[in-house]
Amino acid sequence: MTLKLNQKDCHNTLTEFISEDDTPVIALVGMPNSGKTTLFNTLTGSNFKTSNYPGATVEYSTGKLNEEYGLRANIMDSPGIISLNPSSPDEEIAIDGLFNNPKFGVADVVIVTCDVTQLSRQLFLVNQVISTGYKTIVALTMNDLLDKKQIYVDAEKLETLLKCPVIKINSKKKSGIQELIKTANSVYKETDHSIYKTLIHKPPIPDIEDVARLYDYTEEIEQKVIKHSKREIDLDVINKNTFKSLSRIPDAGSLKLDKYFLHPFWGIIIFVISMGIIFTSIFWIAQPLMDLIDSGFSDLSTLVTEILPQNTWYSDLITNGLINGFGAVMVFVPQIVILFIFLGLLEDTGYLARAAMLIDKPLTKFGLNGRSFIPMLSGFACAIPAIMAARTISNRRERFLTILVIPLMSCSARLPVYAMLLAFLVPPGKPWIGGIGLGALYFFSIISGAVTAGIINKFKKTNEKSTFMLELPPYRLPVFRHIFKNTYYKALIYVKQAGPIIIVFSLVLWALTFFPNQEPVIPPEKTAGLTEEAVTHLKESERLNTSYAATIGKYVFEPVIKPLGWDWRIGVSLISAFAAREIFVSAMAITFDITESEDNEDNFQKSILGSMREARSPDGTRPLFTTASTIALIIYFMFAMQCLSTVAVARKETGSWKIPLIQIGLFTAMAYIFAFITYRGLNLIGIH
Repeated sequence: MTLKLNQKDCHNTLTEFISEDDTPVIALVGMPNSGKTTLFNTLTGSNFKTSNYPGATVEYSTGKLNEEYGLRANIMDSPGIISLNPSSPDEEIAIDGLFNNPKFGVADVVIVTCDVTQLSRQLFLVNQVISTGYKTIVALTMNDLLDKKQIYVDAEKLETLLKCPVIKINSKKKSGIQELIKTANSVYKETDHSIYKTLIHKPPIPDIEDVARLYDYTEEIEQKVIKHSKREIDLDVINKNTFKSLSRIPDAGSLKLDKYFLHPFWGIIIFVISMGIIFTSIFWIAQPLMDLIDSGFSDLSTLVTEILPQNTWYSDLITNGLINGFGAVMVFVPQIVILFIFLGLLEDTGYLARAAMLIDKPLTKFGLNGRSFIPMLSGFACAIPAIMAARTISNRRERFLTILVIPLMSCSARLPVYAMLLAFLVPPGKPWIGGIGLGALYFFSIISGAVTAGIINKFKKTNEKSTFMLELPPYRLPVFRHIFKNTYYKALIYVKQAGPIIIVFSLVLWALTFFPNQEPVIPPEKTAGLTEEAVTHLKESERLNTSYAATIGKYVFEPVIKPLGWDWRIGVSLISAFAAREIFVSAMAITFDITESEDNEDNFQKSILGSMREARSPDGTRPLFTTASTIALIIYFMFAMQCLSTVAVARKETGSWKIPLIQIGLFTAMAYIFAFITYRGLNLIGIH
């Protein structure tokens, strides 16, 4: 029977159950969208870390149970699975990790989260876990959704039928959590651990008849435990005899919404409008925060300049090499954070799965399917986890095609570059134009990726069948606490990964642009009538033109990129961006000798945009940054494979250098050709 204790009694009692040297391991298992991750976050709070299984890119999370529950325990999480019989490389590694976690080995207790709105289907996994010999507890989730229909699950009867504890929980409100932990501790203390772990075994692969019988069995269980609050319920007559199982009864509210969100015409319109709003918000809402960060780095640069001795190499290193270099990327973190928040909202509300359904049919024309859409959309954040997410695609050809085109998605590392170049093109005071432009870039990246996959697919035939099955969860209110927490950690990881690379390359670029530091010789007629500040800036520009970076750029890079309307400074910045795309902005700040003005109202963003407007071509006859050359630069960044980390992950995921080499060669060539066509074409029609 289920234990019933109030929260105070649980907290006072649990501390007596476990000694300091005896820490149980509790594993969480569940189908996707069953509430497992929400339960994990509730149990661990922020006291957890995410790791990769050894030799794989599939992530698992481990954490310590929150002290508020009065029990010392390790909590182990892993990706959602449909059953213990894997159907993809991702599921195979996740299931292997359940039976032999690289950190904890075999779990002492397994909690299976079970969505009561899909009870019979969820009980398939429950029965499999019980059959393995694990000490199992079933945590019933989504009970509030049944309450709205005046239906509930008889937990005590289900407990009797399954012969394992069953607890109703609500992770958002922390209802039933104390009871769940109390039960887990009781099960752990009652276990004979000397023989327990030797009895754990993987279930055999069932044949079709066994699966059918098991689903019949779970539907029978469901019919026995589903009750109506006010009357007897007979599932055989629910919904006009259409459904014989609660798992086959769609959520009524979701069905009404799906008439619009999954409509072949209006669904696409809603999707396009939603994406437009999101990307306009990224460009608009982030601006005040960007200005705040911008001003902070400007003030810091000014303060350091005043403290350190003037006209020394180390003063220039700190202000122009480190502060301005790192600040050039940090100023765009608010836009990246907003992108992560919106992606979290789409996933948490259940709309992301609908978007995958909408785009499945168009993607099949290009050799992909709807399951490719989620990794491709994840590529908007970062190509590395997006490539890892492609492991859920069981079809080998579709998985490799998805991995191939993911670098074409406009990742968050491109966002600082887009934001800077769009800010140059957009008229002041009209950020909505920049938002539309940014949304168009993201939308076009999906189109270009799909078209590229379609062309390659024509040359690679296969007899492997393509299937697409995706659960459509009911629409739910998002858990903002979890979205903000996940956004924080993702942004932190982004800064930690990008920060060291940016600092190293900023130092290298600073050295190349500062040395040999020859004293410039400027004719008196050039300085006549200029202020002291203008003379200093002129000397810095002359010194930059005699630097090592200028020598390399003029003789190596400039001949290649001159047909695109660019000069050696842009070439040096592009080469720097191969380590990480976001370095391009800080590289531009260094190669264009961006320094803070004495005017307190001026800041980095204004400085770099001002320098771009004042920059001249190598022969000095025309502006370097024109509408044509800037749009060509945007086009180049849309296609160029400028991320060495992505190359490494693609090599690891595909098991060979074939696809990474295709990505480098094909996408770099596409970037150059399309940028050339854009620049020459715009000039041809008079857009200079």
